[in-house]
Amino acid sequence: MVSTAGHEPITVADLRLMQDLAQRVAATWPELVNADASYGELAWNWGRGHAAEGDCWRRRLWWRGGRLVGWGWARIPYQVLRRDGVVRGVTEASLAHQVHPEHGEVVDEVIDWYEGLAAGVERTALPSAADTFGLERWTAHGFRSDPAAAGDHGGWTQLNQRELTDIEAPVLPDGFRFRSADEVGPEDVVRAHVAGWPATTYTVARYEGVRQAPGYRGDLHVLVQAPDGAMVASAVLWLDDVNRSVEFEPVGTHPGHRRRGLGRAMLLHGMRLARAAGARHATVAYLGAPGHPAARGLYYGVGFRKLSRDAPLIKSPCTAAGPEPGTEAGAGAGA
Repeated sequence: MVSTAGHEPITVADLRLMQDLAQRVAATWPELVNADASYGELAWNWGRGHAAEGDCWRRRLWWRGGRLVGWGWARIPYQVLRRDGVVRGVTEASLAHQVHPEHGEVVDEVIDWYEGLAAGVERTALPSAADTFGLERWTAHGFRSDPAAAGDHGGWTQLNQRELTDIEAPVLPDGFRFRSADEVGPEDVVRAHVAGWPATTYTVARYEGVRQAPGYRGDLHVLVQAPDGAMVASAVLWLDDVNRSVEFEPVGTHPGHRRRGLGRAMLLHGMRLARAAGARHATVAYLGAPGHPAARGLYYGVGFRKLSRDAPLIKSPCTAAGPEPGTEAGAGAGA
């Protein structure tokens, strides 16, 4: 096995390889695709962050027979300036990763690399809850369920899907209309996103990064314009031509315009556009905890249903790995 360990930025070429692995996993094991490792999420996170946050990223790639079979994308502690002027310090390391299910042995190598990279700080990871083998390996290395992230008000995500059949016609309130990113300028695109996510770090420069991400299409970047001309909602659609699937990421509506049907209409409109572009099914992720019911109501209301969810894990700097299951030490501890 050949691995590439680099502190250099994640390149477009890296991203394409990672998306290719995501497509291969989604084609056969869709329940194992966690929210951080989907085709569209990879593109969105890289696009909006590579210029501003790339110095805080670390990545490693694992290969077998000339094909990528695993990757790790770690974010080390950093500070970020939000649009509201608040400096947010991130003191823990976090990991997005994916390993092809036919090469499960790579999971231990991913964990070992992450442990060595982020030693001395709190570490988090987000495997799929359906990845029983992977969860066993993370547990063996001392990671445990994150009580804050996995709780009823936590930040765990649920991935949902629906077939693109029987899509009802979208209906906007009088005076509102759909636009696309191809029809408006970058400033309006950013305003549409900021409307839904007021504390975001999104800027025109970050949007230009998104436009560089493989799979981005301005005609599948949907906006809603209010009667006064303001952009008040947006959704980016990532079309996976291999699996004939489309992923909504991100989706947002201005707080002052919620509960008016804008989000519902935008999703239906986007699904119709995606179907016309060749997609057969759609996916979307949202905060799945019971304490975040609004998103569930929106997405279930247009036909999405649960596909999978992630299982947030955490390890403190002073936590040592436990004994391997089935070892003498493990048996003694339980006696």
